[in-house]
Amino acid sequence: MGVDLVSSKQSDSLGETALGKKSEYPCVYTPSLLQAIPRDITRENLYLYGDKLPFTGVDTWNAYELSWLDSRGRPEVAIAEIQFPCSSAALIESKSLKLYLNSFSETRFGSAYEVRQTMESDLSVNAKATVEVKITGLAQAKLSVGGVLPGDSLDELEVAIDTYTPDAALLSVELGREATETLHTDLFRSVCPVTGQPDWASLVIAYSGQAIKHEGLLRYLVSYRRHPAFHEQCIEKIFLDVMQAAAPEKLTVYGRFLRRGGMDINPLRTNDATSYDNVRLIRQ
Repeated sequence: MGVDLVSSKQSDSLGETALGKKSEYPCVYTPSLLQAIPRDITRENLYLYGDKLPFTGVDTWNAYELSWLDSRGRPEVAIAEIQFPCSSAALIESKSLKLYLNSFSETRFGSAYEVRQTMESDLSVNAKATVEVKITGLAQAKLSVGGVLPGDSLDELEVAIDTYTPDAALLSVELGREATETLHTDLFRSVCPVTGQPDWASLVIAYSGQAIKHEGLLRYLVSYRRHPAFHEQCIEKIFLDVMQAAAPEKLTVYGRFLRRGGMDINPLRTNDATSYDNVRLIRQ
C-alpha cells in the first residue's frame, strides 16, 4: 500500500472547508468565502517544514467561470490565470475559490483591471504571499488552446504494470550513463483526498544527471492511480522521490491537471528555475 498523504491534522482542517459539501452559490461579491489551508499541513508527511524547501515553483490555476457586471449592469466573461508561489504560507481550498469567483457574477466593477486588483488583494491576504492574477478575454484565450508537452513521451513503452499506489522503489538509474532529457506522460491519475473524485493529468519530468530508466519511471507515475492527495502534494512527492532515487543535478516536475469545478491547477516544482508557458493542452 502507498503512503496516505492525508494526515489526521490535514483531515481535521479539510473538515472545516466547503469541499465535498452542499453549498449555496452567492452572486454578490463575498471575499469571506475564501478558505486557506496551511501548506505545512499538506507537507508534513513529506517532511517539508517552513520555508526551507528543496525546490521553487508556482501553482498556476486557470479559472474558466469568471463573470461580473460592468458599470451598466452588462455581464462580462473572462478567464483568470492565478499564480500562487509554492513558498506561500497557505494554499486556497479549490471549492472556496469557485464560490468566491461566482460571487462576482452580479457585482458591478468599473473594469477588468478593478476585478484583477480585487482578486490579487483577496488571494494574497489568504495565501499570505503575493498572488498574481491575469484576466484574459475569450477571443484572446482561444489562441492558447491546443498546446503540446515538451520532450519525449513515455506512453508507448511496452511495460507490464500492476502497482497502483505510489512506490518509489520502482525508480532506478542506469549506472555510468548521464542524461539530459525531458519526458512526459498523459497517463497520470490520482484521486481527491476528500471527495474521491479522479484527478487526471499530464506530467513533465525534465532532469540532468544519472539516466533514469524510462520503464521504471512510467511504472512509478502510473502507481499514483488510486492515491488520495491534492495536485500540489503529488507533484512535490514525485519531485522528492525522483531526487532521492536519482540525485539529478537539475530536476523539474510539472503537472497539468484537467479541470474540475471550472478550474484546472498546474503545479511546477524545480531546482533550476525552469518555467513553462501556461498553454492549455487538448484535454484541458
